[in-house]
This record gives sequence, structure tokens and C-alpha cells, in this order.
Amino acid sequence: MTPSPARQPAVFIGHGVPLNALEVNEWTRHWAALGDSLPERPRAVLAVSAHWYINATAVTAMKSPRTIHDSFGFPRELNEFEYPATGAPELATEVAEVAKPTWVGADLDSWGLDHGTWSVLAHVFPDADVPVAQLSVDATKPPSYHFNLGTKLAALRDSGVLVLASGNVVHNLGAVDPSRGNAGTDWAHRFDDHAQELLTSRPEDALALLEHPDAQASVPTADHFLPLLYTAGMAAGTGETLDAFSKGYAWGSVSITSYRSAA
Repeated sequence: MTPSPARQPAVFIGHGVPLNALEVNEWTRHWAALGDSLPERPRAVLAVSAHWYINATAVTAMKSPRTIHDSFGFPRELNEFEYPATGAPELATEVAEVAKPTWVGADLDSWGLDHGTWSVLAHVFPDADVPVAQLSVDATKPPSYHFNLGTKLAALRDSGVLVLASGNVVHNLGAVDPSRGNAGTDWAHRFDDHAQELLTSRPEDALALLEHPDAQASVPTADHFLPLLYTAGMAAGTGETLDAFSKGYAWGSVSITSYRSAA
């Protein structure tokens, strides 16, 4: 009798700047350690990236997803970086099934793996030897939709799928100040600290983060924040809490804090 796979953790990565794909630093070492600490090698990854922010809920279903270079103004080596993971068409079918009655479309040729996915997986699975599918973040839906979809995706974790969301708890590009280096603004710290307090004790209340006094400054647009709600929903759906396994900032107004389920 084949043993059941170990439950994969619910994970959110604060992916920061695209150059993290090429660097060995405090953050990327934590991402690599995540890959080494998994209960067993996942049969596939479902990535929920802030950078596939479209007016639909869709999942990639191609056999060979392309590496999408969707960042600009960076060194040529970043634009030439390839992450040649195979796709996971069968996982796309499973996602559509567990999400019912929510409709999830199958994307056969329009997307692939964007830098919200490959800049992280380049460290978690550097050999690109785990199949990957990517789920879009539907820009037409309210935050509660994304949280609730996360609770449904939790079922995939017990079948050997690592559901890895990628965005940033704090992401205000209009307030970026490179002179700050790895220091955060006061309001970024307040919001990020409140998020940690809530997610590590009651992730089921994650939607309340948007009522925080510093939410407007920290989350001026929803794209990078919504992936966090998938991870919170996955933890809440299985009665778990989250641990912050990496915490920090880039350029004052971008949080690189990452979470995984505590169990």
C-alpha cells in the first residue's frame, strides 16, 4: 500500500526585487532553507504570483511554461535568466476541481512563469526539477474571494502539492527610496508587525489587515497583497497558524517578510 504524502506547508514569500533571483543574500538563503526543510519533495508547485494580475481566475496548463521576463531596468543577465521547470497540466485540472463552484480557466499558451515565481523557485528548487503551474490573481474580485479560494486550495497540500504564494505584505513603489537600503519606514514597520501578530495567532482574520490605519500607505494597490490572503486562507482552512520565517525590508517601502504554516 502506497503511503499518503506528507502535508506540504502553506507558504507566502515576500519576493522583493527581481535581482533576488541572482543573489545569495539574507532572504534567498531563507528561501533555499525552505526547500531543504520540506517534509518531502512535492510532486508539483502551484504558484500564486502577484505578477499575473488579470481580470480572470486561470491556471497555467501547458507542458513547458516559458520564463517570462516582466521586469525592466535590470542587468542583462536577469533578462536572460531561464527557469526551465516542466508544467503540471494535471494539476490545473485538480485546481479547477477543488475550486468548484468557482470557475478556474485553463491557460494553454498565454502565460508561463513570471518573476514572482521563478525568482523564488530559483532558490527553493534551483535545479528546476519540480513541475510548476501558476494561478492568476483575479483583479476583479474582492479580497474575501482570494481568502476563500485559498481555503479550498488547502486540499492540494495533502496530495503532495506545495502551494506557494508570492507578493509582498508591504508594497508601495511610489514611496521607494533606495538610500534606505534594507531599512523600512515607520508605517511599513507598523503594518508589517501587525500582520505578523495577526497571522501568527489567527490567520482566519487576515482580511482585517485592510482596516489597519497604515493599510493605505502599505497596500496602495492590491496585486502584491492578495497572494498573502491565499496563504492565510490555506492555514485557516486547516486550523493552522503561520510563522514568519524571514522578515525585512527593501528600499523603505517593500516588505520581504515570508510565512509558512506552523504545523
